[in-house]
Amino acid sequence: MTRQEETTAGDGTHPGGDDGRGARLVVPLLLVSAFVVILNETIMSVALPSLSEDLGITASTGQWLTSAFMLVMAVVIPITGFLLQRFHLRRVFITAMTLFSTGTLLCFVAPDFTALLLGRVVQASGTAIMMPLLMTTVLNTVPADRRGRTMGNISVVIAVAPAIGPTLSGIILGALDWRWIFGLVLPIALLGLGLGAALIRNVTEPRPARIDVVSVVVSALAFGGLVYGFSGLGEGAEAGSPAPPGLSIAVGAAALALFVWRQVRLQREDRALLDLRVFASRQFALSAVLMAVSFMSLFGLIILIPFYMQNVLGHDTLVTGLTLLPGSLAMGLMAPVVGGLYDRFGPRPLISPGAAVAALAFWSMTAFGPDTPVAALVAAHTALSLGLGFMFTPLMTGALGSLRPALYAHGSAVVGTLQQLAGAAGTAVFVSVMSAVAAGLAADGSGPVAAELGGITTAFTVGAVVFTLAFAATFFVREAEGSRSAPEGAPGTP
Repeated sequence: MTRQEETTAGDGTHPGGDDGRGARLVVPLLLVSAFVVILNETIMSVALPSLSEDLGITASTGQWLTSAFMLVMAVVIPITGFLLQRFHLRRVFITAMTLFSTGTLLCFVAPDFTALLLGRVVQASGTAIMMPLLMTTVLNTVPADRRGRTMGNISVVIAVAPAIGPTLSGIILGALDWRWIFGLVLPIALLGLGLGAALIRNVTEPRPARIDVVSVVVSALAFGGLVYGFSGLGEGAEAGSPAPPGLSIAVGAAALALFVWRQVRLQREDRALLDLRVFASRQFALSAVLMAVSFMSLFGLIILIPFYMQNVLGHDTLVTGLTLLPGSLAMGLMAPVVGGLYDRFGPRPLISPGAAVAALAFWSMTAFGPDTPVAALVAAHTALSLGLGFMFTPLMTGALGSLRPALYAHGSAVVGTLQQLAGAAGTAVFVSVMSAVAAGLAADGSGPVAAELGGITTAFTVGAVVFTLAFAATFFVREAEGSRSAPEGAPGTP
């Protein structure tokens, strides 16, 4: 036996080898670890007021703890396609969890804002690797006829973890200092790192791959510029900020065009940083658009509902966080069920009803007023969460399952990048609409509460119209051949 064969067998690269335990434990450990790291993307939103007071910074400065996290995610995720091809699963996992744990420790002990921001950047570097790593591993190890159930669990990670972040943050801040947002996560992250290092074996086979440095630089300008610009619009960036949001978006769009052009050229030689041939699959392309719309709505609501709860209804952060909890839990509990239904019935019987429920929930929110009971908001948010839950798993499973195995890592990276761009764009669109309408109403003589409510209602209306269009688009979704079942070793090819 050669040295490579010994390494492969010892690491359990082949699920049928002697070390089956490692292969069986890979996906559960990745799911738990990914949930912990993705949770931190939105966990800071409720903590910003108390943190700003403690560190003596402005609210707009404190917002960078969330914006910088999204920015680093958008820059690193496109590189994960290369990492997952070039290195063994175990090495990539240990690197990601080490980065995340180190960043969490830096945040926990940070003496000032600069150190805290650095910790968030290190955290995000590890977080960016985890989701593409999880999705690529599932596609390579889970049979097609059981993939829906597993992808349902992944939906819990990508959708519920960000949604539940503000709730968890509010509960922690109700009893402890803001540092414990990181202090309570740290031992869980270290436990995941230790278990992964001890138990995870390699279930994929890396292949030689070169990284195109020019593509890395251009992708950083493209995705980083777009996320920075969208985040600036969403935060109502102040005049005199380091880079105006409009300029950042223009630079990002120009860099994105250059990035696409270069990838099209490089993919002819299988050297693309992000292989755009994934969009040759009609199923992948349409599902990617619908996923982007869904993420825009999810992240936009995470921002809008706290504004409505606190500025219109007058509730505190704890009540706001608890209001979002039932919908997040409902989405999480339904995700594995939806995955099982996908394995039986395919995508369209789930996606179209889900989009219809989400659209109706948005339309119901346009009727909210200053005296709306919290129970009505909980019901609407829960209905919307269930609608999105019926969309995420079928869209993601069908999209990635329609690709040939060589494109799994690139497809996963594209989905992760779209999630970050859509989240930032959703925040920007919803908050910009709300702010513009509220400012206009205030100028016309409306009171602060009435102006805020008018802006929020208009933003809800925009979401309702967008999701009504998305509902119509779901009827064009087709099930890709092999996305649920296929001959052994031959998933569907577009």
